[in-house]
This record gives sequence, C-alpha cells and structure tokens, in this order.
Amino acid sequence: MLKKIPKLLSPELVRTLMEMGHGDELVLADANYPGHGLHSRVLRADGIGIPMLLDAILELLPLDHYVPAQAAFMAVVEGDPTVPVIWETYREILAKHDAAAQVEYEERFEFYNRSKRSYAIVITGEEALYGNIILTKGVIPPDAGV
Repeated sequence: MLKKIPKLLSPELVRTLMEMGHGDELVLADANYPGHGLHSRVLRADGIGIPMLLDAILELLPLDHYVPAQAAFMAVVEGDPTVPVIWETYREILAKHDAAAQVEYEERFEFYNRSKRSYAIVITGEEALYGNIILTKGVIPPDAGV
C-alpha cells in the first residue's frame, strides 16, 4: 500500500498511468466495449463504474492542454434515441479536477480507431450506454508544486 493513491487503482493501472507520456491517450471503456479486439494492452476494472474510476485516475493524471479537447466521448449513433445522461457526470468530474477541461465527440468507428492508437484500454463494469471516454495525458508544469 502507498499513501495518496486511490484504492480503486490497481498496481497495473498505476504503472500504466506512469508509463504514459505527454499526448498518450487512455480509454475508459464500458462493459460492452470490444477492447480486446482493438488493442493488445487491455486492463480490467470489472465491477467498477467509470465515474468512480475517472475520479480516482484524475487524482494522478494531468490532462493535455496542448490539444483542443482533453477528453472524448463516443457520439450517439445517428438514429439512436439514447440520451447519455452519464456524460454530465463525466463533465462534472473533469471540471472538479481541471476547470479548463474540454470534451469532443467521436463517431463510433472513429472512436474505435482512436482506441487502437491509444496507450491502453481499461474495460470497466460500467453499464451506461455510450459510457466510453478517452483521456489525453498532459504534463505537470515545473511550478505546480507537486
């Protein structure tokens, strides 16, 4: 055990976050996501919802402000009447950790392609439809006092 590391984060996930560099992306995927078919680096967080995991990860992970949006949601497929209410929860968590965080929306298959290029995919127990999110890692400024 270590101090100040949220207990939800497995040693494998903490290692992955530490290995990631500036601009690398991390996918937090819902329970229906085809992560194993898209990537060779897949971590499991079964039974954990994305909101709790997102909050824990953002305790450690700086977001990238050299890109227009620090997070991406999978856009609702055209014609699907689903309204992803979980997005508001994600926005609140992002704002809690980074008031300047911006979100963009990726079409489903572009989201999958972006996942293939990501550093890793974390498959969670999240059951909300369109509950997937991509985070882009930033840097900690030298004067941040961390």
